[in-house]
Amino acid sequence: MSIDRREFLKIAGASAIFALGGMAIVNDIVKDNLEASQFSPEPGALTARKWAMVIDMQKFKTEDDYKKVINVCNSIHNIPDFGNPKDEIKWIWTDTFEHTFPGQQQEFMPESLERMPFVMLCNHCDNPPCVRVCPTKATFKRKDGIVMQDMHRCIGCRFCMAACPYGSRSFNWRDPRPFIKKENPEYPTRTKGVVEKCTFCVERLAKGLMPACVEASNGAMIFGDLTDPNSEVRKALSSNYSIRRKPELGTGPNIYYIIGGADNA
Repeated sequence: MSIDRREFLKIAGASAIFALGGMAIVNDIVKDNLEASQFSPEPGALTARKWAMVIDMQKFKTEDDYKKVINVCNSIHNIPDFGNPKDEIKWIWTDTFEHTFPGQQQEFMPESLERMPFVMLCNHCDNPPCVRVCPTKATFKRKDGIVMQDMHRCIGCRFCMAACPYGSRSFNWRDPRPFIKKENPEYPTRTKGVVEKCTFCVERLAKGLMPACVEASNGAMIFGDLTDPNSEVRKALSSNYSIRRKPELGTGPNIYYIIGGADNA
């Protein structure tokens, strides 16, 4: 049996439409399976419709206050210390106001604020550009808003790093394992050639624990459900002035910074 060119194009077009629809279904299945495979929740696990963090910069008084939250994150997540900025792996770090909030400086800003080190981490955006560009779904957004990074699926293309406007991702140019000071056997180590970042401590949330940085911050970092008006994050935001990093980009960052309380207005 033979078919003419018109019939062939009809069949080819229908096949393409079916294939695209099938791929969408496959992508949904893959996403659901990825989310299900991440640290199965235990009884008493912490849950939320939308996780968010508030960082109260008024409560970071000394250099040790910063070191506590950075060091505990590095320790429990087996983050290597290569000893040089070129190879540095960062989940939580600090930088100046100018680099944290570019474009929000003004001539009469207090010098203390201008020189203050600000805590930075992944913003777990509402519209994460990193997720859109990842070809293997190694980075994906959970239903509770946490933007995940599956190091086992990462192929090291670094598209996510190029897409992220916050510099929140690090690439392992070298094998990180020999540079882990004291390995935490409860958290997986990584290999050369993969990207990693903050995940809001999903492994701790699954056990009913707050993120490690929050516990170590002595109240300077607040974590909770942004959709719950009675949550600690909502209470902090309703009683203090806060800003976010690069909100004009439309990514919808879910890290809020308190830089001045109502009592100090």
